[in-house]
Amino acid sequence: MPRPAGPAGPGPGVHPASLAPRDGRITKGPTMPDWRRMRGGMRGRWKAVLVVLLVAFVGFGVYLDQNMTRVEALPAESAGAGSGTNYLIVGSDSREGLSAEDEERLATGDAAGQRTDTIMLLHSGRSGDVLISLPRDSYVPIPGRGSNKINAAFAFGGAPLLVQTVEQATGLKIDHYVEVGFGGFVGAVDAVGGVEMCVDEAMNDPLAGLDIEAGCQDMDGQTALGYVRTRATPGSDFDRVQRQREFLSALLSQATSPLTLLNPFRTIPLASAITDTITVDDSDRLWNVAGLAWAMRGASGSNGVQTTVPIGGSAGGSNLRWDRERASALFGALQNDQRPPESSFGP
Repeated sequence: MPRPAGPAGPGPGVHPASLAPRDGRITKGPTMPDWRRMRGGMRGRWKAVLVVLLVAFVGFGVYLDQNMTRVEALPAESAGAGSGTNYLIVGSDSREGLSAEDEERLATGDAAGQRTDTIMLLHSGRSGDVLISLPRDSYVPIPGRGSNKINAAFAFGGAPLLVQTVEQATGLKIDHYVEVGFGGFVGAVDAVGGVEMCVDEAMNDPLAGLDIEAGCQDMDGQTALGYVRTRATPGSDFDRVQRQREFLSALLSQATSPLTLLNPFRTIPLASAITDTITVDDSDRLWNVAGLAWAMRGASGSNGVQTTVPIGGSAGGSNLRWDRERASALFGALQNDQRPPESSFGP
């Protein structure tokens, strides 16, 4: 007589099939996990994460857009014309937002009001991107004010009068206006972790708070501000506008690099630093500023152009008179959205 099955299973001579249920039910052994169901669940979670990130990204963009300072910079009826897109970039020496300690640390002084030492015209079109420096001592007609240095237009009537002056002098229609103060510039440089620049000779200018050695080096915001402000070099303002173009191009190239854009610890401080102290026309939006950054990147590339408006001589004292023939060739080409001839490059 066979022994009954114990805890270890059926006894010897007992076939496992004899232990199957007698009511016709079918039993299954252990099954493998349903990987397709697991993959579907993972995809669902990733989609949810992406939706949350997209909503956060859009929300942050809306916040930044609303946080920018806006002024009525562009005239209702432009004195200029032409194809392509033209940006007027202004570096203001406004101390707004700087504490007394900041003014001392950055060697900005405590002058009231605002002036501009940096005026650039950026053209973007089908023939490439062109960045032109307009020296602050350029002697040009200012609507309603006679002739004076171009930066006097900003002191007399702020952004609106400066835009009108530039349009009248160049014949180009200004489509977008961007103004950045000291604080925004320093904050943007620090937010991207500094910008590497290569300096041919040591530079020391106590008035600009600058003391650097020759060679390639990473500049923080404080050093960078002194670097783009100083005129203590043989070429004075011509050297300065070239440094400003080169540094701004390097800054925006780094700001739009994947290393920065994919790093929220850099992107968020950078965006906040810029929008907290940037001033744009009341018709400009955040994407217009992004367009400027990409056009600047193009101007510093192999197909881009960076130059200074051609100078024909002095108009008395430190005033600079433009070379009318070459300047007309430069701005005439941009009016037609064409690449300007090298003979029109300044100074």
